[in-house]
Order: sequence, then C-alpha cells, then structure tokens
Amino acid sequence: MFPHHENERAQTCCAFHEDRMAQVWMHNGFLQVEGEKMSKSLGNFVTIRDVLNDWPGEVARLNMLRAHYRQPIDWTLDGLKEAERTLDQWYDAAGDAAPGSASAEAIEALSDDLNTPRFISVLHELRSAGNGAALRATAGLVGLLGMTGTEWEARRRADAGVDESAVVDFIAARAAARKAKDYAEADRIRAELDAMGVALKDTKDPATGELVTTWEVKR
Repeated sequence: MFPHHENERAQTCCAFHEDRMAQVWMHNGFLQVEGEKMSKSLGNFVTIRDVLNDWPGEVARLNMLRAHYRQPIDWTLDGLKEAERTLDQWYDAAGDAAPGSASAEAIEALSDDLNTPRFISVLHELRSAGNGAALRATAGLVGLLGMTGTEWEARRRADAGVDESAVVDFIAARAAARKAKDYAEADRIRAELDAMGVALKDTKDPATGELVTTWEVKR
C-alpha cells in the first residue's frame, strides 16, 4: 500500500500518462473556507474556476501566498478583497515602469523554505520606498504585477462596468460648470460620478496653472 504522498504521486502520473510529474512534492497546510474545513458535504467547496469567475488570477495568487505553504490557509472573501487592495497599491506604485533589479532580500526569503509572508513584506517595503522598478521585478518572481499600471486600471474599469465615454462627458460638463462659477452644479456632477463608483482627482498643471482632472474606479 502506498504512503499518502506516494499514492498521490501514482494517481497523478496515471492521470497524465507520465512517468514523473515533478522533482519535488510538498504538502501544504489545511485549507479552510471562512473558518470552516472545505468540504462538499458542507457546501462550501470552492474551485479555482469558481474564483476566477469573480476575481483576477493575481488576486487569488496573492491571497494564497500571504500564508506560508505549510501553515493552514483560511480562504475568505475579506482576504480576497484585501489582496485586491494590496495589488491596487502596488500597481499604483509600479505604474508603467520597466522592471528593475529584484530585491536580494526577497530572493533570500524565497530561498528560506518559500517564506512568502516575508517576501510579501519586502514588496510592501519597496512600495513604501517608492521603488516601482524593483517592486515590479521582485513581484514578477512569483507571477505578480504582470500588467502595466495602465492595463490594471483599464481592467478595473471594465470589471466595474464603468462607461468611460460617459465619465469623460461628465468631467467636461463639470469643468464647464466650474469655469462658469456654478459650483453647485460642479458638486452635483462630482456626486453623481461618486455614485457611479468613480473617484475624481483635481491637480494643477505646474506649467500652465490650469486644473487637470483625472479619474479612477473607487477602491
């Protein structure tokens, strides 16, 4: 009779008609869903396909990497939301910069029995330091930040179902209202955009002194 891990190895090789599927086999910690053991009998069974119907793959990946592979993982909706917020922050910091050099400290963390929690802490440190090029290169070691910042924001807008042409029209109308000193109308338009899930950011062009308005999907 096969030991448990040898049984898994045999099943996998038979399923894929291969003599060897991997050089290394590792057992992960127990998986829970919202604090309970994942079980078909409990009706809380979640597949990767189910997750990817609602979330980008990078969100699911980061959510799993936040726990060490040998420790229990509690798969929660709040965890997915937090992972997405974290990626929003990292993409903001990395922008459209080309990858630089990966962090030696992060590589050391991965070399230490895949210490992904420490690895992720290094990513937070790079983001706080404003080192977008190193952040992108380091995150890429585990398959994160695979898009540009522009592509990530475009995906967020598409997923949110925001009509970009309508937003542009609203922003133009708000600019016209502000120019006419109709601030009540400008505030009304801003409130309407807020209700649509759109956040505005007003900045002054340092060269001309004119107000420039950009927008993003609210996080």
